Amino acid sequence: MNISNITELITGIALFLFGMALMGEGLKQVAGNRLEIILFKLTGKPIKGLLFGTGITMVIQSSSATSVMVVGFVNSGIMKLRQAIPIVLGSIFGTSITGWIICLSGNDFVSGWLSLFSTSTLTCLAALIGYLFSYVHKKSL
Repeated sequence: MNISNITELITGIALFLFGMALMGEGLKQVAGNRLEIILFKLTGKPIKGLLFGTGITMVIQSSSATSVMVVGFVNSGIMKLRQAIPIVLGSIFGTSITGWIICLSGNDFVSGWLSLFSTSTLTCLAALIGYLFSYVHKKSL
């Protein structure tokens, strides 16, 4: 390892830390106390944080993006570390669950209750829930 590689490594780490600090300050200025209150309600208890991290990761399909956002929230003071740990663990679960759903959808030998987790069943369920939400929303107007 020569001096050029070490310099590139240190520069990359410095830029990453600078970007995280900049993102944290920007989040704090834009969101303020409102986001802090919302995040506390969603992640106040460890099980809620675990489920939140799992759900967010399943939606955005990236545990890395979830973890980076959580680190930014902690760095800016919007979230406490005790709230962040279950979210990061949940992001790991979300990645695993998404992989299992895709794995189960490609196998024709899956039968019984495991077929409930196939992508076709989950797609139908999501469409039904979306239709019900739009129907309830139209009635409330």
